Amino acid sequence: MIGNTWQRPQWTLAELLRCKGSRTVSVVLPALDEEATVGGVVAAVRPLVGGLVDELVVVDSGSVDRTVEVAASAGARVVRRTDVLPDLPPWPGKGEVLWRSLAATTGDVVVFLDSDLVDPDPGYVPALLGPLLTRDVHLVKGFYRRPLGQGATGGGRVTELAARPLLNALRPELSWVVQPLGGEYAGTREFLESVPFAAGYGVEVGLLLDAADRFGPAGIAQVNLGVRRHRNRPLDELGPMSSQVVGTVLRRLGVPVASDTLTRFVPVADEWLPKPVDVLMADRPPMRSVLQRSR
Repeated sequence: MIGNTWQRPQWTLAELLRCKGSRTVSVVLPALDEEATVGGVVAAVRPLVGGLVDELVVVDSGSVDRTVEVAASAGARVVRRTDVLPDLPPWPGKGEVLWRSLAATTGDVVVFLDSDLVDPDPGYVPALLGPLLTRDVHLVKGFYRRPLGQGATGGGRVTELAARPLLNALRPELSWVVQPLGGEYAGTREFLESVPFAAGYGVEVGLLLDAADRFGPAGIAQVNLGVRRHRNRPLDELGPMSSQVVGTVLRRLGVPVASDTLTRFVPVADEWLPKPVDVLMADRPPMRSVLQRSR
């Protein structure tokens, strides 16, 4: 494996604090109806607040369960997406929430963690921060083994069937990135505020491609986070997700996407009937330009 890869991250907390210096760190958890798990993710990060981490923020994407209450009780600052840049009506999708989180936080370095993690390792955040605080990189991706159900492997189906084949074929210099779609990663605010964010599930691969275009593969690092367990999505949700990923990759490479509709087929009685699904393919502009216009 090539690139800036750490298979066994071993930075000590004292070393990271020393290298951090005067820089500040924000940890962001995007959340939508994650009352069962968000408290555990917050609890895994909370002991770092006041030292390695300066702010811990859950950005809620319109939950109808107790996600907001659980996250706040666990010790996070909770921000609703509609309270950030309120003059802009929100778009659906994960990328939209991550984009708005930049306007709701202040850290020089931003760490993103999915809020559906089960039994998250408290070492995730220090491991992701290691390359950013000790090396000249701008984006750090986490990679891990992803169980599917009770199996030892099998998670990351969109990664293996869509993202990785596309990157290998069209951007082979990024073929060393183990989890291009992984939700655990970190970046410098300088970088994150300077690039567009895909509104949906294409956000991670879009940031990866933008980082490679701006800094080259040397500006990207990855760290082994061990095992990642989370809520695996049913198969019928993976088509629209894959479409957003494919559309983001193609648009970043200058290939026109002719349609934002995915035609799926569902069995009805003894027939298979088309069921078109609209797939949001748009990007939000670089946050820096939005904040400059609002001043």
